[in-house]
Amino acid sequence: MGWWNQFSFVYPWVLPLVLLPVALYVWNQRRLGERLVSLRLPTTAGVGELGSWRTTLRPLLPLLQVAALVLMLIALARPRLDLSEESVTAEGIDIVLTMDLSTSMGAQDFSPNRLEVAKEVARDFVRQREFDRIGLVAYAGEAYTKSPLTVDKQIIDRFISELQMGEITDGTAIGLGLETAINRLRDSEAASKIIILLTDGENNAGDRHKPEVAAEIARKYGIRVYTIGVGSGEETLMPSAPIGGGRYRFKPTRGTVDDKLLAYIAEETNGRYFRARDTEELESIYDYIDELEKTEIETTVFKRYEERFGFFLGIGLLLLVLETVLRYTVLKTIP
Repeated sequence: MGWWNQFSFVYPWVLPLVLLPVALYVWNQRRLGERLVSLRLPTTAGVGELGSWRTTLRPLLPLLQVAALVLMLIALARPRLDLSEESVTAEGIDIVLTMDLSTSMGAQDFSPNRLEVAKEVARDFVRQREFDRIGLVAYAGEAYTKSPLTVDKQIIDRFISELQMGEITDGTAIGLGLETAINRLRDSEAASKIIILLTDGENNAGDRHKPEVAAEIARKYGIRVYTIGVGSGEETLMPSAPIGGGRYRFKPTRGTVDDKLLAYIAEETNGRYFRARDTEELESIYDYIDELEKTEIETTVFKRYEERFGFFLGIGLLLLVLETVLRYTVLKTIP
């Protein structure tokens, strides 16, 4: 059925008419059945040899007429094989998601924890950015590029889902994470370059990499930074020490977010700082960023069609000729 789905019709309103020859055939067959009379014979032995392949095929002649008319009506609807090609040209946005993997992201004021919620919301955001290149940076006490800029959304989705606490040295090196993201964007020629930096703590690692200096570098390269502080601000269970197998001991803690620093980074780069105290707020923040960072997409569509009405018309005429030849030659009846 795949090839049939490629067909379109210039005059689709003609297609219902293909039922007319079929209906006439059914009606005619019923009418002939009512006109037939029966002849009672004491035995059929005398007429048993009258049947032949001719008598078997002769009733099928009207079906050739029906098929021919159906094909001609389809030809009249002017079927075309759709060979359309679509070319999309756009100056997209380059985006680097910068995710905090410090152990505090395991805090349970978000269900099941901050990191899992942050990952899921980020994955939803990626799915909406059809034409943009997206990269992924992970950081804690250190930072690394999980994925360079790519249009392969499935790869980014998988890499985000794989992020786990404990992959790298613990801590919160916001400056180092920001610098790593900047390195992914500084040579970009995109119309818009942005970093979405998410954290739930204060800068306490990477002393040689000051967040304020990283913000100035981002501004120099025309990179806009949206910062997101995550955490309810209330006492919650937070991982305190690993016990092996990816498990942690938990203790009640009231985490803190450096709102002042994150707001400075955003303001310095012409971005914006957001505070997410629950899952709904985090989702709305990503939705807001999605609306802010829209690109004008210039789409050029080239439509090409291959006319196929001749194919259906030719087969229909062939069947009509075949029916006529058979009716007046090998299947001819004598009145």
